[in-house]
Amino acid sequence: MLEEIRQVLRQEAEAVQSIPVTDAYEKAILLIEEHVHRLKGKLVVSGMGKAGQIALNIATTFSSTGTPAVFLHPSDAQHGDLGVIQPNDVLLLISNSGKTREILELVDLAENLYKGLPLIVITSNKESQLAMQADVCLETGNPKEVCILGLTPSTSTTVMTVIGDVLVVMMMKRINFSNEDYAKRHHGGYLGDKSRMQAGLKK
Repeated sequence: MLEEIRQVLRQEAEAVQSIPVTDAYEKAILLIEEHVHRLKGKLVVSGMGKAGQIALNIATTFSSTGTPAVFLHPSDAQHGDLGVIQPNDVLLLISNSGKTREILELVDLAENLYKGLPLIVITSNKESQLAMQADVCLETGNPKEVCILGLTPSTSTTVMTVIGDVLVVMMMKRINFSNEDYAKRHHGGYLGDKSRMQAGLKK
């Protein structure tokens, strides 16, 4: 079993190393900076199922590091939550296949609400309808799932998470996000204490 575990870890690591690195990342960062930090909009992140859980994590991580973001469930968007979207927002949508019905419908709903909202997409399928509609497409590299059936989102969600981390880190650098900035957003817990200590602030 230990060797099988090592193989799973190797496959996951290789998938991360194989994520395509293109100028799409810079385009995505510039879009987010323009709409969130200059136009005072926010980043609206969405995905369905397992991709939705990754989207939620990306949204909360962006918010805690100085870039206001919210998670919008694509199904709830059809029942009124679409109203969270504002004119200067930018959408970050996640779909491994690029064919997720609820995400494609969200694109149409958002366009009907405010035309021309910038769209950043994370997907394995650059030829998909969703990718074709995007202003920026961040490819996952379409890794094979470590799931023994090849079905359960596993390796695909790993690379989605890593792509989200890359965007967060690059944006933190872009806006010169500091320990003091972090401390202002983390009052409680270990991270709050650590950020205040690193910023030279009192607890």
